[in-house]
Amino acid sequence: MIKCPQCGLEVSNLVPLQLDVRTRIKKMDPDFPLIDEVCRSCMTEMRKKAFSAGGVLLSQQRAKDDRKKKLWQARVSLVKKGHAFMAGNLYSEAAVSYEKYLKLLEVVFDAQPGNLTPEILKEAARTAELTVIAGVYWDLIRIYDTSDKYGDRQKMAARQLSRFISYTPIYPDLIKKGQIFLKQARHPEIIKAFLAGAKKKKGGCFIATSAFEDPYAVEVLSLRVFRDHRLKASPFGRKFIYFYYKTSPPIACFVDKHAWLKPSVRAILRFVIKCVS
Repeated sequence: MIKCPQCGLEVSNLVPLQLDVRTRIKKMDPDFPLIDEVCRSCMTEMRKKAFSAGGVLLSQQRAKDDRKKKLWQARVSLVKKGHAFMAGNLYSEAAVSYEKYLKLLEVVFDAQPGNLTPEILKEAARTAELTVIAGVYWDLIRIYDTSDKYGDRQKMAARQLSRFISYTPIYPDLIKKGQIFLKQARHPEIIKAFLAGAKKKKGGCFIATSAFEDPYAVEVLSLRVFRDHRLKASPFGRKFIYFYYKTSPPIACFVDKHAWLKPSVRAILRFVIKCVS
């Protein structure tokens, strides 16, 4: 009796792994271990793997995954080109690069055109890309503002930016830039819609906002990030958020009425931030 190196069973004899089977499996799955001789049962199973519909689907899925990987790697150069074109006032070229970048992300994350969402990237553990995407949409808003024919595209970019901006550390910076740009915008109504949407999606940290007297203070933003990325991820955290928003408004009002409490509250909140960071 001989032990089959593929399945480990004792068999009477082994047969050579046929060349067509070997070639097919290697093409579909380069990492699959191939052995020179196997038992007849393993040969039958490997032939099924090589030529069955399931095997073809596996090959197609692998090819799709490889394509997505290459696209993901190509995204950096598109963003860099867009930034370079913006710096050189080549706005049409910048728009093309940015649009290719966003289309690339839609393909990689299987999103419908114009429906890329922060949640998709968070689920794929690609949260670092959120800031890049927000910056791209901001540039596109300004590019599209140069012509009336890009009105629909500008509205879409504004809607998307309001979705992404609240998940990024550049939220206060882009809000301020938006307020400044509003005064010179060709389509101010779209910029107003963006600002309103962004502020609506940015839930308040009532006590922190009262204590620091600025909704865009670094400490307030840090607490919001902790809320969005840590607390919301667990059932206990979501319950905490619920009770916090239920009880914090009157506390915030009390702090507002007694300004002498604010330094102490700020100190406590800074300590909390240090602990959770």
